[in-house]
This record gives sequence, structure tokens and C-alpha cells, in this order.
Amino acid sequence: MQIVNAAARTLVDDALDAVAAGRSDEPFAVLGRHPATVDGRAAVVVRTMQPGASGVDLVMPDRVAAMERCRREGLYEATVPLGGRAPEELAYLFRVRERGTTRDVVDPYRFGRVLSDFDLHLFAEGTHYRAWERFGSLPMTIGGVAGVHFAVWAPNAQRVSVIGDFNGWDGRVHVMRRLIPAGVWEIFVPGLPEGACYKYEVRTAAGHLLQKADPFARRCEVPPKSASVIWSGGRYAWRDGDWMKDRASFGGWHDRPMSVYEVHLGSWRRVPEERNRPLTYRELADTLVPYVREMGYTHIELMPVMEHPFAGSWGYQVIGFFAPTSRFGTPDDFRYFVDECHRHGIGVILDWVPGHFPKDHHGLAQFDGTSLYEHADPRQGEHREWGTLVFNYGRSEVRSFLLSNALYWLEEFHIDGLRVDAVASMLYLDYSRQEGEWVPNQYGGREHLEAVAFLQHLNTLTQGRVAGTVTVAEESTAWPAVSRPVYVGGLGFSYKWNMGWMHDMLQYVKEDSVHRRWHHNRITFSMLYAFTENFVLPFSHDEVVHGKRAMLDKMPGDVWQKHATLRTLYGYMFGHPGKKLMFMGAEFGQWNEWNYDASLDWHLLDDPMHAGLCRWVQDLNHTYQRERSLHEIDFEGAGFSWIDCSDNENSVVSMIRRARAAGDFTVMVANFTPVPRPRYRIGVPESGLYRELLNSDGAAYGGSNTGNAGGVQAEPVAAHGFDQSLSLTVPPLAFLLLKK
Repeated sequence: MQIVNAAARTLVDDALDAVAAGRSDEPFAVLGRHPATVDGRAAVVVRTMQPGASGVDLVMPDRVAAMERCRREGLYEATVPLGGRAPEELAYLFRVRERGTTRDVVDPYRFGRVLSDFDLHLFAEGTHYRAWERFGSLPMTIGGVAGVHFAVWAPNAQRVSVIGDFNGWDGRVHVMRRLIPAGVWEIFVPGLPEGACYKYEVRTAAGHLLQKADPFARRCEVPPKSASVIWSGGRYAWRDGDWMKDRASFGGWHDRPMSVYEVHLGSWRRVPEERNRPLTYRELADTLVPYVREMGYTHIELMPVMEHPFAGSWGYQVIGFFAPTSRFGTPDDFRYFVDECHRHGIGVILDWVPGHFPKDHHGLAQFDGTSLYEHADPRQGEHREWGTLVFNYGRSEVRSFLLSNALYWLEEFHIDGLRVDAVASMLYLDYSRQEGEWVPNQYGGREHLEAVAFLQHLNTLTQGRVAGTVTVAEESTAWPAVSRPVYVGGLGFSYKWNMGWMHDMLQYVKEDSVHRRWHHNRITFSMLYAFTENFVLPFSHDEVVHGKRAMLDKMPGDVWQKHATLRTLYGYMFGHPGKKLMFMGAEFGQWNEWNYDASLDWHLLDDPMHAGLCRWVQDLNHTYQRERSLHEIDFEGAGFSWIDCSDNENSVVSMIRRARAAGDFTVMVANFTPVPRPRYRIGVPESGLYRELLNSDGAAYGGSNTGNAGGVQAEPVAAHGFDQSLSLTVPPLAFLLLKK
């Protein structure tokens, strides 16, 4: 018997030593209250780890007992008789004396599990679509005690602790409970205030200590600081009820106008009087939103607002997937921005980055000392081109993380769509890799089958659960059926960026006008595949950086010709089938390449030419919204036909766009040379007077004011297969839009 008691005592001593040294993965077996005996009577032993304390008292309703420091590292214990009570009926708290102060502490180790087996099952299955409601740091009240519940996935860690200012960043104080076999760790810590900073201290299987930000944190410190911040959320009073009610009936916007203004919040406009700081979310709501509405855009697309440590990544190397960047304010400030967009009739699309993540030491990389979120094999798990890691889409817990993150932004922030960045890098196993640097799929191919399944799951989930929202793919290859439904074998996106059209048109307009006749196919080629996908026509941030030059500066010729060519290009963009996207600054002719660390050159609007270009884009947007023929049938051949696409000698194209209602159509002509074309004849479907809705050569836009005096009467002269035709004066480097 003495041997058994000695063995038991050794086990207890070993457990106490492990807790004191910060090695224990079973802190709940030692800390808190546990049954004991004193002189053969039932008692309870209570333990707490307080490394910085000079003394600790156990405070009970009827008395106070001094606790014994049983380990020099700061482990205290006291044994008290139960007096007929059950151990769980003992009410107590700790009175901790340290650095000349005294504070009362509610014991976190007296609370039971919070996460249910069902939560753990869903997370492990890859179907916990609302994981943000269970993981991370969540303020709650348990048994009348207010505190914060922490939960994190780290299956290969030897132990995980919550550390912060509230425990001196000491990983021995709040060691979490391991939930086996899920590999999830949790703890409820009473008394923590909102705004407290924290991280997880992860002890790896090899004994190394890592400090990691919370993958599910809903708020982060302002970079370069990297701690997570406790944030309750859910208190914002939304005022966009009408928008949200109507959005469900929009049907993915396919037959509605969609003209998107792409914005980098940190550089749209700055405050030079205050050390050139960027605007806050609330300041942007009060300035950017009215501007976008006045300009006639229907949507704002935000380059990633998720927390990222390096501003030079433009937000595309995300650390805090669930946290709007604190650079511009709180999560509720961001909600206010979205709310104001909706109250002004503007949709909000977020750039979302499930394709990769950075290697920063406090982030997801090697989270528990192993390749948890990423593949272990660098041939699968690393993008050397970007210096980032690739998510392991085949791991079900990673899918729970990413899929719940997508729904989080759509539901919690009322976001209207997600534009998925770098989809091609997800779809191809050999993306930007040489021979021998990638691993084929199970069939020997280069298609990333797990990523394909993930994207299909993403699109089915988001569009099915949040009606009226859209997903947009930045996919730069010819992968088939990107924007076709999953049930027919497609990826299920609502839209795909038309990178081919963008490249062809920019290459075309860069040519000197005298040479464009030899490159006429660049204008017309896009119509061979225009209806194979639901396309967005993008002039994005990627086209105005890294030596590519600003949109206006790409155009050849003198300043007048540059402006005129750009106006024509924009006119053709709005006439071509597909939704529209334009990066900020392009609307008024920014001369300089975009700089993420500086404001746009708003002073250019003092120049009449730049002001005219801005007015042109504004009128294009408003006309595009008003005329159903320009947006109602974007993805079917019935909405478009060429009048003449073969006049390469004059570098002129003419076309018709149609609405669903019979007889509702518009006629467009684009002249890509600086030569006026008087008496230029094009066929039209019907007789009557054709009013000139838009003329990019108007004086108000900075043009030469050549045109057709407001309209042209159709003549019974056959042309281009029509019985009626118009004899037009087509201005130099100009776009005309006419309607009967």
C-alpha cells in the first residue's frame, strides 16, 4: 500500500512539475479544484499557476486561506475540507498579490468544456460553415461569469496557451484543454476586457515555443504590431435593410448593370496635413461613397481589407483572414462603410485570397510546428514566385477554415461578392513551376483536383446560402466553364475576368494609329469567345504598376491623342458585352503608375482635359445604367451583333447592342485613328432618327466637337445587310453611341 501511495505521489509530483515548467498538456488534471482527503475526510485541493505572484489567497464565502507555493515557478495550492459539500459546490476565487498590488481572479480551470462534439465533428469533416462562431476569442458569460472563450486548432502541439498583457505573456498561466482526437484546444478565461491583446503560445512536439496570432481573430493590432485583439462584434445597428431585402432578387446581377470601381483604401485619398495619413473607414464612407455614386459606378471592389502585415503586398498576403485591417479603424467602422455603400445603392465586392498566405512567423505557417494549413512538400505547398505558402485544400479542417471565412464576410459584413484572387495558381499544380518542381495528381495530370473541388464547394455554398451574392474569378488561362454551374461540371463562379480581352485591347491601343490596321483582329477576336463565360472586362490595378505605365500614359501620340484614344477605349469597353471594372485613378487620367503608399493625383482634375475624361467616364456609367441594351443581355449572342468588323483600313468598328424588349437597341461606332470619317455609312435595323446619346469627341470631354448635330436620319440605302443605313460624321479617335 505504501508502494502504491508512493507511486501515486510520484505521478502527482510529475504532473505538478510539468505544469510549473509549462510542459503539461493536461492542465485541467492539475489546476483548479480536485477531490482530496484530509485525515480520512473528504476535502478539495485547489491549485493555480501565478508565476509573478508574491502570494495567493484562496477566498471562499466563509473564510480566506493562504495558499502554499508548492513550486518555485509560481504554482500554488491549498487543501480545504468540504464539510459535506460536493467539490463542484465549492465557491472560490484567488486573491493574487504581485508588484505591490492585489487583484481577485476567477479560476479558469473550474469551467468545463464549451465546444461540443458536434462542433468538432463538423470542423474535422470540413463542413463547419460557421466556425467563426465557435473558434477564436469569443466573449461570453458562463454560469453568471463574464469572460472570453478561446479555441484553436493545433493537433500536433505538445501544449497551447493563451498569452497576453493579462498574464504577463507567460505561457504557463493559461494552458488550454486539449480536445482529443480533434486536435482543438480551448479555455474560458474570466474577466478579460474587450480590446485586450493576445496570442497563442504553441509548444511544439520538439519543445520549441512559437507565438502565433489567432487564425480566427476578428480584430488585430495595427501593423507592424502583430497581436490579436479580443472583439465581441455583433453590436452594429445596420441600416441597409432595403438593400439586403432587394439583393436576394437580383439574380446574380446578370441582367443588371455592373460597373465596378476598384479601390485600394490606403491610397485613394490621403490627408497631407496629418503626415499624409490614409483616410479611415468612416472618412471613406463620407467621401469615397458619394464620389462613386456621383460617378455612376454600381459597385466598389476593395483590394483585400483582411489584416496583412506588409502594406507592400497590397493586402494580398493575408494574416488575419477574419479581421478587417486595423489601419483604418475597427470592424464596426468597416461595417459602417459597407452600410453607407448600400444606403447609396452601391454594392461591395471584396478581393479574397484563398490561394496562398505569407510565411510571417506569427501567422499560419508551421502553425503547430508542422505543416498544418500548408502542404509539407514545397513542390505542393509553396509559391516561390511570391514567397508564400499554398493552402492544403485536401485537408478538411482547412476547408472549414476557408469556407466559413467566405461566409463570414458575406453574412457578418453584408458583403455582396467575393472576387477570388489568382485562381489559376490554385487550379494548376505546375503553376509557375519548372519540370521536377511539382507533383502530378493521381491521374498524372497537372490539374489540382482538390482545389477544383474546393472552388466548386465554395461557389455552391456561398451562392446557395447568401442569395444575391456573387463570386468572381481572376482566372488568366483557358480553363473551361469557370462561370458555369457546378452541376454541369463548371467551377460555379458568377463571373470570370476577361484577361484576354484586356490584353488584346491594351496591345491594340498601344500601337501607333497608323499601324492599327495591321492589328485589327485584336479588337474582333474577343467576340469569338465572348459568350463562353460570364465575363467582366477589367482594367485593374495590375495594369498600372511595375513599369506597365498608367492607362493614359500607355496611349501613343501627343497629349490630345492620348486623351482621345483613352476615351475611345473606355467607350468601346462599355459597348462590348460583359460587366465592367476600372481601377481608381483611371477615370481621370492618372499620369503616374499607382503607388500604394501615396494618394491619387487629384490635382489633375484642375486640368480641363483630365476633368473632361472624368466627365466622360461619368456619362458612360450613367448611360450604361440607363440603357438596358448595354447591360441586359451580356452573356448571350442575342444581345450583340457586328454591323461591320472588317474595316481594318480605317480602323473603325461598328456594332449593335440589344435589350430583351423588341426594338430596344443601341448602335456604336469606334474610330481608332486620328482621321475624321465624314459620310461614313453603316447599316441599321430600322428607319427613323438616331439620336447621338454619347460622343467622346464632345468639347465637354476635351474633344474637337466634331459630330452629327445631335442625330442622324436613317436613309433607305442598303448597307451591311440592312435596308436602312446612316451616313455619319465619325470624329477622330472617338466613340459614338446612337439610339433610334
